[in-house]
Amino acid sequence: MTATTVRKLYVFLVGYEVLPKSVSTLNRGADRILAEPVCAYLIETERGYVLFDAGLNRDLLTDDTLRQRYYPYPLWLAPSVVLPEHDLLPQLAKIGVSPRDIGDVILSHTHCDHAGNLKHFAHARVHIQRREYDYAMGDHGNYAVFNIDFDLPGLDWQLHDGDWQWAPGIEAISTPGHTPGHQSLVVSLPSGATKILVVDAGDLAENFAEEIAPGECLAGVETALASIRRIKALAAARVADIVLFHDADHVHALRLAPAFYD
Repeated sequence: MTATTVRKLYVFLVGYEVLPKSVSTLNRGADRILAEPVCAYLIETERGYVLFDAGLNRDLLTDDTLRQRYYPYPLWLAPSVVLPEHDLLPQLAKIGVSPRDIGDVILSHTHCDHAGNLKHFAHARVHIQRREYDYAMGDHGNYAVFNIDFDLPGLDWQLHDGDWQWAPGIEAISTPGHTPGHQSLVVSLPSGATKILVVDAGDLAENFAEEIAPGECLAGVETALASIRRIKALAAARVADIVLFHDADHVHALRLAPAFYD
């Protein structure tokens, strides 16, 4: 068994997005509307807590003016849905964790369903791929990248180039395609199981089973497909589980917090 500092992995359901299926599968399903779950992950380790992705900013949904500004139709078919039960901070409180307890946040990428609660972790080290940071802080013009979520004064940005390790048992792997600096996470559990948190490298089971690129490939379709194939090869080599982020059937079948994987 590979040594790991990981003790527990929590999967939080933190909302839903209403999207054409073609957002997740390139050139497929433009006539089908999906309610795709949004997740965040908390990893309890011997060295403290790590949050992987930070969900949606509920303030932009509950304020009428902000909702109309950030979720205009037809760019968005409908605003995202974050019920009180989906709020990240109360869910953390249920397992006895406060934002101050989390010293590190890893962002897969900067789309609004991944960086929304970052303001609550302004004290933490925020890990991101350098290419993603440069893209998001530049003139990106991407309607799904809300700079209000992450362009915050005083954030302790930790910029990475390619694969890197937070600690034994938590490995970030570069999986560009969907965005220029997308990264996924490989988590080794004390039981010996390995989970690959693929996030938006591929939203649905279909992306991996049939090697279908995401509908949005800012770094190119072939780059996105290479990342999907890399994840599949790694899962086979490590006998690892691919954990999907946006696939409703998959997410609803997971052990959701306060339950956990160990």
